[in-house]
Parts: sequence; structure tokens; C-alpha cells
Amino acid sequence: MTIFPLLHDLLDEAAARHPDATAVRRGPGSLTYLQVRDRSMRLARWLADAGVRRGDRVLIALPSGILVPPLLYACSRAGAVFVPLSDGTPEKVAEHVLDDCEPALVLASNEPLRRLAAERGIRCRGLAELDAAAAAGSPPAGPLPSDPACFIYTSGSTAMPKAVVSTQLQLTFAARAIQSRLRYRTDDVVYCPLPLSFDYGLYQIFLCTLAGAELYLADREAAGHRLLVDLATVRASVLPAVPSLAGNLARLLSRRPAELPRLRLLTNTGATMPPRVLADLRAALPGLRVQLMYGLTECKRATIMPEDEDLRHPGACGVALPGTEVFTVDDSGARLPSGEVGEIVVRGPNVMAGYWRRPELSAERFRLASGLFPELHTGDYGWLDEDGYLYFAGRRDDIYKERGFRVSTIEVEAAAHRVPGVRVAAVVPPRGDDEYATLLVVTRLSAAEVLRLLRGELDETKVPARCVVIDKLPLKENGKVARAALARLAGTETSG
Repeated sequence: MTIFPLLHDLLDEAAARHPDATAVRRGPGSLTYLQVRDRSMRLARWLADAGVRRGDRVLIALPSGILVPPLLYACSRAGAVFVPLSDGTPEKVAEHVLDDCEPALVLASNEPLRRLAAERGIRCRGLAELDAAAAAGSPPAGPLPSDPACFIYTSGSTAMPKAVVSTQLQLTFAARAIQSRLRYRTDDVVYCPLPLSFDYGLYQIFLCTLAGAELYLADREAAGHRLLVDLATVRASVLPAVPSLAGNLARLLSRRPAELPRLRLLTNTGATMPPRVLADLRAALPGLRVQLMYGLTECKRATIMPEDEDLRHPGACGVALPGTEVFTVDDSGARLPSGEVGEIVVRGPNVMAGYWRRPELSAERFRLASGLFPELHTGDYGWLDEDGYLYFAGRRDDIYKERGFRVSTIEVEAAAHRVPGVRVAAVVPPRGDDEYATLLVVTRLSAAEVLRLLRGELDETKVPARCVVIDKLPLKENGKVARAALARLAGTETSG
């Protein structure tokens, strides 16, 4: 291992240690680590022959498949910046991304995206050309550790997404630091139904490479009614989950299937996992271990819980990654002592380089206060206990006032999940001082019954004034709650 490894160095080491081990699988197709390495070298030469140069952006909007991992490593070898994008991205968003990152090459099977690229004079290739790429010879000169390796576009509810720039050094540090805590194993099969345009899904490639584990790439539909069967069929041992995915797994397990999955580890990030879901999963799968995490695209991961430590530190979401620091500050930027709620700040090599072409926003969020690495001011709020465990209170917009009292959506949602009969709950904060929060729930209870029972779980002053019963929560492609759609439901439905 070099002092400052590049992304493709991780693959080369894995291919040397585990040449014949399965690296990636989808359906009947698979590649070994040696095959991924060889394919990445041919694709790197193919990219160079297609005119891609060091620092150029390559937009990748392909379905999750076994060619995507070698393609990402090929971009690293060529010194190009890969830009993962969902192949189902709305046309207006795709237009924005194309105009913002100005890719030298677009790899897509989506016809509208190919048309948009052609209108801009951008070269576009599809899966057929990618699969047929057989260029031989040495890859082009690679990047420096400080060169950009990846742009990840973060979703925006009221504005177009912005690209978080990750350098080679930041990306490989984050992957190695996360793996040091999760400890994926060589014999693991990591089942990933998350889109690779979602950084949680994307990093499963790199974590598996570090461990020499097998990555099974599932489609989004597999996270539905097929989930339990698929987990058992592929002999999955690790499941990176968001709350909606974990909740669906718990519901399927409650039907007492004939064959249980062999999961040993479930991880979670992106949103707070309801304790009831974890309790149900642990009851159904006694050998399952859980690691909760907190992070943002801007730092990849900030904190990770040790295995099952949520049972001893309920409500916590972990301690800082090795070589990094997490603390809270008040409105003036002064550090706060343990136990006091403030803005969460992350410091260390896991903090990314900033936003592409957004200098004002980068200066606001990424501040070089001291030392070599910038501090990320997350806009999230929480507190740390004396042992360094972080407790997430909510995002800036999740902290609101109800009847004059400060309330966190996280606190209200957790209380609502404790109400018997409530399967899913989410809070839409008030938009102004003269409005009230709305609780949306998936349940067979009436809205009035939910509010009555909620008063037994939460201080009266924090109980939302309105409750709306809905059939299901609106979700994004990555499984997170679609907050804009949720707000529309809160405004158009009637309360009970």
C-alpha cells in the first residue's frame, strides 16, 4: 500500500490478494477481482482513445451492473473524474448536471439523456460499446492524490443539485476509515439494492474491494417484495440499509418465511432508524448485528457505532472515524461542551474538497479554521456525550418551535413510532411562526387516535397540532423520504 493510495491502487491490491474471488455479481453475471482489474485497465485505455484526458469529467448514468465497478476504476487510472447519475434522473435535472459539470463523455442507456448530450455536442456511448471495449496497452498517466476523482450531486428540494468534489486522497481515506470500523470480511456477500449514484451505494464498491468481499448489485425493485427471497438466494451476509428498506425487511420477516436470510450485519445511514424496526429485526434474526452511522455527502461518513452499541447508547449514531474529529459549536462558532446542542462540525481528511463552481457556498460550509484540512459546518444539530458519542437532533430545517417550545422532528418521529399500530411516521415542520407542524403516519388508526396515543409518549407541548394518515411515505430512488412530496401531502390532505 502506498502512503497516499489512489482509488485503483485499492483494486490492484485486491486483485493481487484475491485474484479468483468473486468481486461483483448481478444475476448470472459476475467478475473476479482479477477480471475487474484487467477490465479496468482496458477501459482506461478505451477512455483515453475516446479523447478523455486527466481532469475531464465522465458522466455515468447506467443501470447498476457488473461493468460499473471496473469503469469507475478505469476513470481513476485515466485521471478522469467520474460523475455517477441515476439513469432515471428527471430531464430538467439532467440538463442542469450536463451544463454544470460539462463532461467530456457521457455513458448512458437513457435515450432522453443521450439526446440532451447530443444537443450539447457531448460524445455519448452506451453499454454495447462499453462491453465491447478491448483496447490493449498501458493505461494513460494517472492522477495525483490531490486530483479530483469523483463528483457526487446532492439532491436539492427547492434548488438544483450541487456537486460535491472528492479528491483521490479524500475518497480513499474515507473508504479505509469506514472499513476499519465496519470490518467487512473476505467471505461476506454484500447485498446492495441502493443506486450507485447514492454515495452510500457507491462506497459499497470500495468497501468490498478493501475487504476482498463479494458485492451483489440488486435492482431497486428487489428492495420490495422480492427482498427476502433474494437475500436468501444470494446468501447475503451484509445489508446496507435505509429505514424504508429495513422496515420492509422487518415486515417480510414477520410473515415467518420458510428460509431466513443469513445476514450477520446491517448498517444504516441517511435517516434515523426507528428502534422498533431494529427490535423486530433482532428478534427475527438473532445473529444479526447492527451498526448505525451518521454522515453527509460532504464528508462521506462522520460517525459509526460499534456493533450493537445502540443498545447501550440508545439514540446515538456513533463516534468519530479514526483520524477525524466531530464536535458542536454555538451560533458564534465557539465549541460547546458535552451535553449541549449545537451545529455539528466535522474535521479531518474525510471532509471533501468543496462544491463544484459554488465558491460562496463552499466558503460557508468548508472552513479552513486550523490545520491542513477544512472543517465542515454541516447545518445539522446534535450533541455529544462525555464518551464522544454523537446524538443527532435534526437538520437546520428540522428544528422548529411549536407553541413557543423548541422541537426536533427526530424526537417527534421517534415518539410516533412507539405508538402501537403506527408503521411509519414523518413530521413536516411549520413554514412560518403562525403555522404548526404536521405529523404524517402510515397506520390503520385514525389521525385523532394517533394524536391521543402520542400524548402518552411525548410532552403535550411537542405534540403536533395536525396529523394526516397516508397510505405510504413518498420515497426517492435511494430510499430516503421525499421531503418535497411529503410537504405537499401535508398541505393537501385533511387532518383527523
